[in-house]
Amino acid sequence: MICTALGAPPNLRRMNSKPQLLCWLTCDGVHLDPGSGKHTILGVFSNIKAQQFPVTHPFMVWFMTLTDCAIGPHRMKISMGLDPTHLQELIARPFEAQSPLQRINLINEIRNLTFPQPGDYSLLIEIDDEPILATNLTVSA
Repeated sequence: MICTALGAPPNLRRMNSKPQLLCWLTCDGVHLDPGSGKHTILGVFSNIKAQQFPVTHPFMVWFMTLTDCAIGPHRMKISMGLDPTHLQELIARPFEAQSPLQRINLINEIRNLTFPQPGDYSLLIEIDDEPILATNLTVSA
């Protein structure tokens, strides 16, 4: 993308910018301190264990930090599935970038996510329909 916003400082007006993912975490929660604006990440995990399937996970957060986003509106999408060629869109949300130098924290709450069987569930994170991360979440018995 090319940043041509007139409100941007001259050195940022013609900046080629591709969004970069600085942080990706699966966790139990994120607390945002109203006084400082700091994020406190609670209960980071990388897999889910269950006694039986299907299993429904009641609540988790996918926390991400982005930078190098061109000034203006953007769309973030997260898709998931056992088959990486047939992913289901779980989240699609807009966000706004004020500067390519800005670090944008997005808190994505996931409620009642069902896993029909054990396996490595593929996750694809996209910004403006461009993939920025392909990873997985392991669900096991």
